[in-house]
Amino acid sequence: MLLGGIRYLIPLIETAHEHGVYVITADYLPNNFAHKYSDEYCNVNIIDKDAVLRQAENLNIDGIMSFACDPGVDTAAFVADKMGLPSVGPYKSVHILQNKGLFRNFLCSNGFNVPAFQSYTNIALALEDYDRFHWPVIVKPTDSAGSKGVTKVITPDGLKKAIEYSLHFSHCGQFIIEDFLQQKGEASDSDSFSVDGKLEFVSFNRQFFDKTAVNPYTPAAFSWPTSISCEHQKELTNEIQRLITLLHMGTSIYNIETRECTDGKTYIMECSPRGGGNRLAECIRYATGVDMITGAMKAALGEEMEGITQKSITGNWAEVILHGRKKGRLKEVTVDPEIRNYLIDSNLWVKEGDNIDEFTGADKTIGTLIFNFSSINQRENVLKNIDEYVKVQLL
Repeated sequence: MLLGGIRYLIPLIETAHEHGVYVITADYLPNNFAHKYSDEYCNVNIIDKDAVLRQAENLNIDGIMSFACDPGVDTAAFVADKMGLPSVGPYKSVHILQNKGLFRNFLCSNGFNVPAFQSYTNIALALEDYDRFHWPVIVKPTDSAGSKGVTKVITPDGLKKAIEYSLHFSHCGQFIIEDFLQQKGEASDSDSFSVDGKLEFVSFNRQFFDKTAVNPYTPAAFSWPTSISCEHQKELTNEIQRLITLLHMGTSIYNIETRECTDGKTYIMECSPRGGGNRLAECIRYATGVDMITGAMKAALGEEMEGITQKSITGNWAEVILHGRKKGRLKEVTVDPEIRNYLIDSNLWVKEGDNIDEFTGADKTIGTLIFNFSSINQRENVLKNIDEYVKVQLL
């Protein structure tokens, strides 16, 4: 059973079918895209753990996963625990990883680098705590993904509005405030994999944003390799392994966000036991040959793992996340002929005349482009001047 119905499930469904696995997709949106590709659809709210458990028991499933779908990760671990199915790790540990407040507390209690933070359910209490932080701060829901509900707040007088915005995207009515970390170079948001609790493959990349978008904290492009120093990559790898060990995690793919900051420290910002959105595992498969999609599928069924081993990035890879800067109807997406030969994979989810929304979060993505450029300089030039090379035009 796959929780969710987003497009990023398609490679996983196709992989499962190649291995003769029957796939059931589940959520409360019958028209979601991935349901067209699964063998069966189950209508259930994926954040309702008990309801999903009942459906899973009735369907007698052999495995459950929430791939690239953050709201279902906690539920998948809950169902796996109750049914004795293969799991990424203990339910308690997954719950910690999936809640930003619990995760920050765990990091702090175990000696990891962590920004000053506090989670709240009470707006008035948060407003009274303004002197706890080193301004500016970041405000976000504790249980949302895709950069939804995230705001950078410069001074305390903007805090209330940011909190109310974040709560609009929270399922549990909780938000977190934390110091804004000044990063060195670009942050990393990439996928990694552990087998029986050992980090067998780790990757770091560069994460870029569209500063002109309505939500400037939604990733708009990625590139591999990373800008994080080799020394700090080793440090982060050791800290990620320590985290996995402390939480007694097992075999899983992880979407991990990390930063190298101007204070000389490295930070694990998020570590979710799921594949990342934005086709990250597919990009890494192109760049290294490591197939974490097949690995994740086999792990969910308790099958023997193969091919998950550390490999280096080969090439000058970049992914562009197609999006609109304002609402409108799509005319076309154009790629400059100068870089078209370096386009390895394209995926456009809308057609001419379709309505598109402002880029408020990852769910407003309209497609992706994956490139392998001839040189680092060419890749850097394209990413720096992306509007000259890739255009999303409206009618």
